Amino acid sequence: MRSCLLSLLLPVAAAATACADQGKPIGIVDIDADRNVTSLQVHASTPELDRLARLAFGAHGAYRFVAGGAAYDLNFTQVAPAQVRVEITRGATGLPVYSEVVTGTSARNALLRAADVAVAHTSKLRGFFAGKIAFISDRGNGMEIMTSDLFGGEVVGWPGVSRQIITPRWSPDGRRLIFTSYRNGFPDIYVLDMGTRAPTLFVSVQGTNTGGRYSPDGGRVAMVLSGEGYSEIYVSNAQGKMISRLTRYPAVKAGPCWSPDGTRLVFTSEPGPQLYVMPAAVGATPQRLPTNISRYCAEPDWCRWDANRLAFTMGVGRGFQIAVYDFSTRQATQVSSAPLDAIEPCWLADGRHLLYTARQANQRSLWILDTETRKATRISPSALGQVSQASYWIQ
Repeated sequence: MRSCLLSLLLPVAAAATACADQGKPIGIVDIDADRNVTSLQVHASTPELDRLARLAFGAHGAYRFVAGGAAYDLNFTQVAPAQVRVEITRGATGLPVYSEVVTGTSARNALLRAADVAVAHTSKLRGFFAGKIAFISDRGNGMEIMTSDLFGGEVVGWPGVSRQIITPRWSPDGRRLIFTSYRNGFPDIYVLDMGTRAPTLFVSVQGTNTGGRYSPDGGRVAMVLSGEGYSEIYVSNAQGKMISRLTRYPAVKAGPCWSPDGTRLVFTSEPGPQLYVMPAAVGATPQRLPTNISRYCAEPDWCRWDANRLAFTMGVGRGFQIAVYDFSTRQATQVSSAPLDAIEPCWLADGRHLLYTARQANQRSLWILDTETRKATRISPSALGQVSQASYWIQ
C-alpha cells in the first residue's frame, strides 16, 4: 500500500523548467488595453531596491513597463534602514496619487511592502509581494526545507529535517510548517516551529503518513494515513490528537486541502486520479469534482482569497500543466503553457496569480503565473538549487 500511495504522490511532486536566470531584464512594452494591463515606470533610490522593484512588478501580470507615457510612475526611496517611501504619480501629468512611508523588517521587506501599497492604489487587486514562501531545495547534498521572501531573498535553511521531504505547508499564523519526512526511514508527519527551529513528530502510525495541511483557522489538520489499510483522509486537532477518519473506500488518496471557510476538503483520489470534494465531517460522502478537462487531475489548492477558484495539476499528453476550476461556472480551464511540466500550484494573495514548480528532467524552479494574461516569470535564483513544492504565506 505504501508504494501505491507514493506512486500517486511522487510522479508530480518529485520535481521544473530549466531557465538560466531569474528575472531577466525587462524590455519596453506598451499597455495592453484588452487585458487591462497598466503601464508603469518604476524607480528606486538604490540599485538593490531598484532591481527588486523591477523584478516584482515585472512578475505581476497586471503591469507592463514602458519607456514613456506610463499610466503611473512609482518611486521608492529608502528613508531608514527598514523604511521605504512609495510615491505614486500620474505618468502623463505628474499629478500626485499617493505617498506613504512603509516599515518592514529590513530594507528589502519594506520595499516589497511598499510595492504592495502601490498595487493597492493602482489596481483593484491585493498585493502579494510581501509574502513568504517555504519550499524544498536540493543542492546536491539532499533535500532541505528553506524559507525566503517571494523572490528568493532573506533565505533561511532549516537543518535537521533532511532525507526525502514532501510538501511543507504553513500554519495560518506563519509560526509553523507541517511536512512529511523520511528522516526515520518511513513517511511520518512533522511540525517545524519557526521560533525554536525544532522539528517535532506530529503523527506516526503504521503505513504512510502524508499530506498534512492546517485548516484556515489553524485548529485542525487534514492528512492521509494508511494505517488501517487503504490510504484514507483523516482530521486531527492542531496537536495531532483526536484523530478522526473521514473516508472509507478502497482507493489511493492524496493531497487534502481545505476550503477557505474550513467546512469542506478537496483531495486527489484514484481512479484517474481525479479530484473529490466532501464536507470535513465524519460520515460525509465525497463527490467527484466535474473538471472534465483531463484524465489526470491532482495537487489541488483551494484559493483562500476567492472561494470560487481551485487550482490543480492536470495531465496533458505526456506532461503536466496547471488548470483552474471555477465553482461558480463549474468549468475548468488550462492556464499554463509551460514548455515542459508545470506542477504544484499554490495561490498568491490576490486570487489571480499562482506560484508553481516548473520541471524538466532533474531541473526544478519556481515561477509566478498570472491566470488571466498567462504570463509566467521565474522567481527562484539558481543559487537555491533545485527547488519545488512551494507554500505561500502572508499576514
